[in-house]
Amino acid sequence: MKDIDDLKRDIVEEIDRIKPRSIEMANHIFDNPELSQKEFKTKKYLVEELKKNGFEVKEGIGGLETSFRAEFDFNKDGPTLAFIAEYDALPNLGHACHHHIIASSSVNTAIALSKLGDKLGGKVVVMGTPAEEWMDAKGMMIKKGAFDGIDAALMFHGGCRNNTKLIVLAVDGLEFSFKGKAAHAAAAPWDGINALDAVIMLFNSINALRQQLKQDVSIHGNVIKGGDAINVIPENASAKFYIRSEQRKYLNEVVEKVKDCARGAALQTGTKLNISVFEDPGNDLLKNNCLVEEYEKNFRSSGQAIDKEPFLLGSTDIGNLSYFIPVIHPMVKTTEGDYSLHTEEFVKYGKTDFAYDGMIIGMKAIGMTGIRVLVDPEFSKCVKDEFEKSTEGGLKYN
Repeated sequence: MKDIDDLKRDIVEEIDRIKPRSIEMANHIFDNPELSQKEFKTKKYLVEELKKNGFEVKEGIGGLETSFRAEFDFNKDGPTLAFIAEYDALPNLGHACHHHIIASSSVNTAIALSKLGDKLGGKVVVMGTPAEEWMDAKGMMIKKGAFDGIDAALMFHGGCRNNTKLIVLAVDGLEFSFKGKAAHAAAAPWDGINALDAVIMLFNSINALRQQLKQDVSIHGNVIKGGDAINVIPENASAKFYIRSEQRKYLNEVVEKVKDCARGAALQTGTKLNISVFEDPGNDLLKNNCLVEEYEKNFRSSGQAIDKEPFLLGSTDIGNLSYFIPVIHPMVKTTEGDYSLHTEEFVKYGKTDFAYDGMIIGMKAIGMTGIRVLVDPEFSKCVKDEFEKSTEGGLKYN
């Protein structure tokens, strides 16, 4: 097998060779945006390209109609390496999260690796993961076995920074429903049990709790039911909350404190409480230093600098995947200004030379990182061992 540095040069040359096609595909996806779980044409477009390049494809995996898993087998022992493609757009804005770049870069980096043929071993996989903007699609796919057999996953996200210290917030979505007793609010209020009072107490208790929480915690909610008529003591009332933190382990502690606030509100008002999960939990992005350090070295080899400070991305389902297998999810600069994702200013950069120059730089960096995973058993062991240590104590997602 060739030297790793030689193989890295080979993948860089192959990515340069397919640059026109990579940009063409990104343009096509950008010009034909589809919303979450409606990405039928985009999925077909990506699947056809992969099949044309020798990948075996299974569609509709993990219970999602617009998902797919495409595999290229080098027919030699080795790891199974995945590239993550996201391709849903936003209502009214289109690809204001540059998912057209994520989809094209992941698909074409995998294709570029496949062209190295007998120089590599193992498998290269493209995971088509829809609906990132709307739901925990990756979590659903994990639970139904779609990611089974994959040793590591790579991708990058466009943005306003070159950054490997993205903060992805862990998040739980909880609904608190209180049941009281209806009564005439003027004639016999003493016969009633006010469920809305319990919701109000819950909000007040959470507000008091904030003082004792770490600064990275965010709790925000809405009353979704507060009663039906002003002159009737509310029998049923409920509220939904998102609870977020930079680390899943600490978030679990905070969630229990919030639940205790709800239990206290029920006790004080004499209501009955039901706590339910209205959205699958999302994890923070679990950092794998072995992968990150290799990626940073490869990224800098293109003459690029990487930010030293962390950057808050928000919440995304890649966090759940990072607790199931080792993952890297850096940001690559695809806009010249300091523009936020999901804005009109950001979407305007979608088809610019600047954005696509960033895309190619990112492709080379994850491509070279992929080479290291596929051909260096000691490196792959480092990646795996670090992941296993990071998910000890029942933290692994399943």
